Amino acid sequence: MRCNVVGVSFPFLLLLMGARTSNRKRDDEYSSIKRSYSSLKSPDFHVSKKLKFSTMSSDRPVVSSNSTVARLSRYPEETPQLRREVHGPCRGLKFGLSRSFFRFWESKNSEPSEQDDVGNILSYNYQIAKRNAIGALRSFPKDAFELDSDTQTERDASGDSKDDEEVEVIEDVTVQELVAKKMDAHQPSSSSVVIDLTDEDSKVENAEKMLGVLSLDREISSVSTYKKLLQGVEKRTSRLKTLDFEIELNEKRRSILQSQTPKKMPVDEIQQEPFVPLTRDEEAEVEAALSANRSKVLVTHENSNIEITAQALQCLRPGAWLNDEVINLYLELLKERERREPEKYLNCHFFNTFFYKKLINGRDGYDYKSVRRWTSQRKLKYELNDCDKIFVPIHREIHWCLAVINKKEKKFQYLDSVKGMDSRVLKTLARYFVDEVKDKSGKDIDVSSWAHEFVKDLPEQFNGYDCGMFMIKYTDFYSRGLDLCFKQEHMPYFRRRTAKEILNLRAN
Repeated sequence: MRCNVVGVSFPFLLLLMGARTSNRKRDDEYSSIKRSYSSLKSPDFHVSKKLKFSTMSSDRPVVSSNSTVARLSRYPEETPQLRREVHGPCRGLKFGLSRSFFRFWESKNSEPSEQDDVGNILSYNYQIAKRNAIGALRSFPKDAFELDSDTQTERDASGDSKDDEEVEVIEDVTVQELVAKKMDAHQPSSSSVVIDLTDEDSKVENAEKMLGVLSLDREISSVSTYKKLLQGVEKRTSRLKTLDFEIELNEKRRSILQSQTPKKMPVDEIQQEPFVPLTRDEEAEVEAALSANRSKVLVTHENSNIEITAQALQCLRPGAWLNDEVINLYLELLKERERREPEKYLNCHFFNTFFYKKLINGRDGYDYKSVRRWTSQRKLKYELNDCDKIFVPIHREIHWCLAVINKKEKKFQYLDSVKGMDSRVLKTLARYFVDEVKDKSGKDIDVSSWAHEFVKDLPEQFNGYDCGMFMIKYTDFYSRGLDLCFKQEHMPYFRRRTAKEILNLRAN
């Protein structure tokens, strides 16, 4: 064995050693190329061009293409990598920029206290906005606004002072304060504001808000414009003062008139009163009175000395004609109602059913002397000339009508439920009223201009027995100051209501 090894030829040994050396160089070149390729995939390395293999230099010696050295010379020389420290896992790209780029930018452009450890895009935008705002506002004069002592103290404590000159700092200045101070200073140019945004908790909106101050000059061009606006306001102010005085004066007049005007019930409430339904007890009372012995005296009215028997009350049953006793007592109750509540009802006088017959009982169809004493001051305690309305029942054989001397509206009215007309009644009452006023007060009045009205817009009668009920209900509604808002179908209710009021000797 030993002789065989030693006996190997020397050229063969050289060839064997060259192959080993060639294989080792190939392994080294392969590992070098692999490392270069892996470095290209690193997020912190950017290559704008493809790799180019370097050509062999002309100063290299020309060797045979079949030799090992010739083959190795074809590979590119190893390029040294960019060295960087790796302290932990690499952070991926964020918004197209790496973390190392932000650190590089902050190290060159920021103070140590201003560097953001996070290094994201919001911090980058914040720093740009802050520097743009401070750079734009530092060009203004520093005596525009007063110094904010609290902000200045914080700035001195933080050590953020780059210039030797003192600057005035204000954090929150509203647009209204800026406009007011600019007008007081009468300066057409913009005022200066220096904003301290060194606090990390400040927001980008503060810088944007203060940058809006720069556009004040575009809105208010000069002090003269402000003066013109002020003069226009002063002119309007004088006019407004005049109007305020007139309004106050009219309000006082209105309050005086309201205090002098008597209070009246709402119209809706008044219109509901004539239609209040009877209770069960009232219905039972009326039914018992209508069913009582005819000769029994049910009620006696002392002032008029009128007695109502059960037989007289039978006229309030459906289909019956009203008699004089029931009509006259009801009219007396209407007058007593007015005296109880004078502020609620009109001042009226109600003649009974015998007045008009007595007045026209003379030779020529008129006899004032026969009724002259009916309206004496001692008996009535008032004069007819003081009344708003005077009601006169008219009986035409088998039909009841109503005549009204309407002094309030200066007219004579005739109301007939079957739309009848009698001009002689109105002429007779006009003559009577003139004589009555002259006899009681000694005054001559002229009623020739008063209208003679035959009321047409009134509830109509559609049977032959309710004329008396229509007549007394005309009187009831007119004395309330209401329109005639009832109909034929209300008559049964009105009959029972009237019976209840007569039994109680109280009209409601």
